[in-house]
This record gives sequence, C-alpha cells and structure tokens, in this order.
Amino acid sequence: MGPTELSKPPADTAPPAAPPAFDPDKTLSYQARMTKAPRWFGSFLASNSREKNRMRQELGKIKGAIPLLMKPRNGSKWTAQDRQELKHMLRAASAVYPYLIIWALPGSILLLPFLAWHLDARRKNRERKASGGPTA
Repeated sequence: MGPTELSKPPADTAPPAAPPAFDPDKTLSYQARMTKAPRWFGSFLASNSREKNRMRQELGKIKGAIPLLMKPRNGSKWTAQDRQELKHMLRAASAVYPYLIIWALPGSILLLPFLAWHLDARRKNRERKASGGPTA
C-alpha cells in the first residue's frame, strides 16, 4: 500500500447529504427550522413572505407610470405602445389594491385577518387546480 491509497476515503461511504435550501415561501421550511413553534406560525411566516414578494413584484411593474400618465398634460399624445404599458400597469395596480385598502381606510385593519384568509384560500385553490386535485 502506497501513501496515496491510505489518503483515499473508502469507496462505500457517501458524503453527507446537504440539507435542502431554505425557501421562505414554503411553510415546511419554517416548520423544519422552528420545531417547537406551532404549525400555524410557520404558515403565517411563509404566507407573509409570499405576499411581500408578490407585492414587490407588482409594484415594480408600475414604475414609470407618472411620466407616462403626464404625457397628455405636457402636450404630447399616447402612442399604441404607451396605451399597452398603461394597461399593463393598471393590471399590476389592481393586484395590489387589497393591500392599499387596508392602509387607506380607517378601521380597515380589522379586515386584515379576512384578507389573509381570502388570499390564502385563492392560492390553495390555484394550486389544487394546477395539480389536478379535487375542486371541492
């Protein structure tokens, strides 16, 4: 046996498996990290992360709306491309309106639990339809 044979690890031992990457949008990721926390807490944190990321994405689509909206006031006309961009921005803004209602209306913070339930139910419904499961 030479010195290189002693430094080689045995062929039958596999390297330890790397733990799965943490995904802040998955409830199971939080439950795996916080074993003593209640199950609903992991679900709450995951849904909070999902909605925060979704809101950021939608608000990012609205960037540049003010100069585009001010074109007619400044004396120029909207082109067909401008109109398409405005439609796209309005659709993105309509996806964010539930959050804006919570912040804008007095007393609407009381609606927050209902909003969370409604958004989560819609997400679960979409996932169920995408996986081909029962639509009860």
